[in-house]
Amino acid sequence: MLEEVERWLARRSWSAADRPLGLLAAAKQGTQVSVVLPALNEAATVGRIVSVIRRELMSGPAPLVDELVVIDSGSTDRTGEVAAAAGARVVHRDDILPRLPAVPGKGEVLWRSLLVTSGDIVCFVDADLKDFSADFVSGIVGPLLTEPDVLFVKAMYDRPLGDEPGQGGRVTELVARPLLNLHWPLLAGFVQPLGGEYAVRRSLLERLPFPVGYGVELGLLVDALHTVGLDALGQVDVGVRRHRHQDGQALGRMAAAIYRTAQLRLSRGHLVRPALTQFERGEGGFEPRTHAVDTEERPPMREIAEYAERRAA
Repeated sequence: MLEEVERWLARRSWSAADRPLGLLAAAKQGTQVSVVLPALNEAATVGRIVSVIRRELMSGPAPLVDELVVIDSGSTDRTGEVAAAAGARVVHRDDILPRLPAVPGKGEVLWRSLLVTSGDIVCFVDADLKDFSADFVSGIVGPLLTEPDVLFVKAMYDRPLGDEPGQGGRVTELVARPLLNLHWPLLAGFVQPLGGEYAVRRSLLERLPFPVGYGVELGLLVDALHTVGLDALGQVDVGVRRHRHQDGQALGRMAAAIYRTAQLRLSRGHLVRPALTQFERGEGGFEPRTHAVDTEERPPMREIAEYAERRAA
């Protein structure tokens, strides 16, 4: 692992427990926080996620979260109804920026969400999480409230596959981590580079292009590195992430989209380093292990006229 990454891991990796809610409430000082849940047929889980956020982060005299929006991207189940009943504002993807026909994909939904939210900090959370904890939001929002130089924070966690600990995140280990280690070694310290839980200052998000599909997480991370540098990025340990796992064919499609996203960015010039850093949880948290290795996007939101008009209003 590069020495710069080792220093970054020590300086920019935290635990959700490092910043209790009382500390965050005192640090908020008028900063507006929006939480966005992209959802497609997640009626079984979205309601509980919304309920936990409403109860633990939006109530009381000093709420951490100011806005909670579920973006429904065409569900055929009761996702929208369940989310609304639990207390979220539900917006359909196709009702946002109607002059530009929507295309399928998670990145499309996240990109459009910037037009229907107003927070200075935007926190994305996948809607298929089971055993959801408010730490998934407060943990990653925390550094953005207490560290002025931090602009982009990802959650890190264990990802079990069924009863097997650490066996989830197959596309991460087989595709994303090798790509990042080989071509963007400054990002080798991210435990969950493809994780769907991350919080970003709007001032950065509106400057970044959004891959419309599964490549959005890798694309945003790489582009954030190039835009603001490694020290503006961080990660927070929030424990364990359980969610609905996809089958092999769906993972193949995800892998292809991620590879294509990386391919487009490699045309800008890249680093090649024949080493792979992986992570195991030890007594002190996640510990890196380095091994030798044999040798369509949406524009930045600030370029959209409707967004510029909305921000100027």
